[in-house]
Amino acid sequence: MIGRHEYRLRATWTGNTGTGTSGYREYARDITVEVAGKPALLASADKPFRGDPARWNPEDMLLAALSECHLLSYLHVAVTMGVVVVAYRDEAGGVLLEDGRGGGSFSEVVLRPHVLVAHESMVDAAIAAHRRANELCFIARSVRFPVRHEPVVEVAAAGTGAGGAADE
Repeated sequence: MIGRHEYRLRATWTGNTGTGTSGYREYARDITVEVAGKPALLASADKPFRGDPARWNPEDMLLAALSECHLLSYLHVAVTMGVVVVAYRDEAGGVLLEDGRGGGSFSEVVLRPHVLVAHESMVDAAIAAHRRANELCFIARSVRFPVRHEPVVEVAAAGTGAGGAADE
């Protein structure tokens, strides 16, 4: 299916401590991100950039978007390949390099999915499904840095349902 999908949100700066941006240290980096019908997300800059470490920052959100997009694409590919996934978790990481001029960019993201499948016969297809999932992931296709994968696939113990090793 070919289609156009638009996404909208509202990002509101809530960090005016009384004097606006009268100085670099005079304001908080607090932001509220809202999408209609969803809970508000409290965001900020990352701590090294004077942000609130208790709030989501853009770098966290980019990494989360890549991880979630791959997960959802992977589950789709698993179904098409006859792989029964019973659990999935990802320990994703990314590297942001500052350029020394106030900017920077991600140099790479590594997704480390740990997948639990229903049967030994599914392991090879489960590993191969990561490559196809990366090809389908809208977010990974939209970034200009590599998104690598270091998957681990294990077979669920007999009687393991939706929980199991990947949920630990």
